[in-house]
Amino acid sequence: MSKLKLAGWILSILLLLFMCFSASGKFLDWEGKEEMFAKMGFTTELMYRIGVLEVAVAILFLIPRTAFLGAILLTGYLGGAVVTHLRVNDPAYFPVIIGVVVWIALGLRNPLIFLLALGQQPVIRTNVSDAAS
Repeated sequence: MSKLKLAGWILSILLLLFMCFSASGKFLDWEGKEEMFAKMGFTTELMYRIGVLEVAVAILFLIPRTAFLGAILLTGYLGGAVVTHLRVNDPAYFPVIIGVVVWIALGLRNPLIFLLALGQQPVIRTNVSDAAS
């Protein structure tokens, strides 16, 4: 495994851990939880469901076959986080940074992502003997 691919996997695992840590705040009880969620306009029941979604999408991102879909869904999820923070006048830069890191991690894991992002046509080679049979 190349160093870049290894770096992509390390970033991906760190992202999964961060998303699980973030979701844990939606699952566990702590002082001020209801007030904070109410400030954002959410109930604790809705935040629980959002936490389940957060973990599910992060797991999709970690699985190689579903990583691209997971990255798209994580981007959408983080876009919702940005809107929520902006709506209540909280800083919104952190979800933006996490979203950028998602795509960098995926691009390091699969360099075709960077080619697509730059608008270049990836060259896909097929085995001629497989096509003939």
